Amino acid sequence: MTQAILIRGAQLASGVTADLLLEDGRISETGSGLTRTGATVVDADGLIALPGLVDLHTHLREPGYEASETILSGSRAAAAGGYTTVFAMPNTSPVADTAGVVEQELALGEAAGYVHVQPIGAVTVGQKGERLAELGAMASSRARVRVFSDDGFCVFDPLIMRRALEYVKAFDGVIAQHAQDPRLTEGAQMNEGTVSAELGLAGWPAVAEESIIARDVLLAEHVGSRLHVCHLSTAGSVDIIRWAKKRGVNVTAEVTPHHLLLTEELVRGYDPRFKVNPPLRRDEDVLAVREGLADGTIDIVATDHAPHPAEAKSCEWQAAANGMVGLESALRVVQQAMVDTGLIGWDDVARVMSAAPARIGRLERAGTPLEVGAPASLTLYDPAPVRTFSRDDLRGRSQNSPYLGRELPGEVRWTFFGGRPTVADARIAEEARA
Repeated sequence: MTQAILIRGAQLASGVTADLLLEDGRISETGSGLTRTGATVVDADGLIALPGLVDLHTHLREPGYEASETILSGSRAAAAGGYTTVFAMPNTSPVADTAGVVEQELALGEAAGYVHVQPIGAVTVGQKGERLAELGAMASSRARVRVFSDDGFCVFDPLIMRRALEYVKAFDGVIAQHAQDPRLTEGAQMNEGTVSAELGLAGWPAVAEESIIARDVLLAEHVGSRLHVCHLSTAGSVDIIRWAKKRGVNVTAEVTPHHLLLTEELVRGYDPRFKVNPPLRRDEDVLAVREGLADGTIDIVATDHAPHPAEAKSCEWQAAANGMVGLESALRVVQQAMVDTGLIGWDDVARVMSAAPARIGRLERAGTPLEVGAPASLTLYDPAPVRTFSRDDLRGRSQNSPYLGRELPGEVRWTFFGGRPTVADARIAEEARA
């Protein structure tokens, strides 16, 4: 039994100010003027209480690539960013394409104790795109996998994609597609356009993303299955998703924080921190994905947290790995790009960073409103401070953040996972397990 915690004067996402009493892993009481003898009191004046954030797209690297990240270090980074659930992508070694590997990841997450680590299973064996992985076995395992992706690689063969969409219907699963035509992006280094021509770098054209999304929404419609589009990044992709939803296709989509804020202009300095897949796009694309998130065309924000060791980024641009870490900065970037610009409110933040990703991933105990009986997994966020993002903000093993040296608003002050503080007064708990 954990000690009771009384949160006083928090602003809920709805704008209402309330006290929250956390007992035995749940919210036992809400209201004003609450008291409880022996409870630890947390003063939340000026803080926004959000349901624990849920990231549908995290790379934790373990097993196999522990030099970049481990499930423990990635879980600490997630807690520091206000997350209480992360979905772990399967591009590990061995690939998470069997029940044994996903159960191992689940157990490592439970041992770490900072967040719930929900494994994502690979669509194809070894993520090679040749034959379906053990989707049913992973779905019926203790990990209860419901999201499957070959992220890092596109499921390019349309027949394989169709079969995957058909297979997961049996257990209400979803295929999360990395939309990238590999033939149109061979050797690509950045977004294709004027800037790539000026810099002499091979371009990654928007149509390479858009053509795969267009194909897959039609396949999903044909078989009556669920499709999720990973890290959507172009104006054309927003238009296709908007069209598909109006048509009644069961499709959802995510955008990353970096595609909401950063543009291809940053590549001019050849700093590999800004090298990512899909690449940073044009100003017009950034405005389009912001609008798409605001009007509900894009369902969620997902980090695509992709840690790399220093040597993978401390090199010339062409040799550098794609990817950025993003768990610790995501909420602050969303505040800057979406809330402070008036495009969405805090109730929308709760939806796109907690409720909707939990719904897409079919996790019933995550992303729930902060009400009596709900799991006591939440974050207390201070939107007021503005300060420079630094290496001290990073809690994972890797330092490849595109925001180092950049001013960002906000600060995660407390994160509670199952009623236990994993972040207390902006400091990470050294031992998260009760």
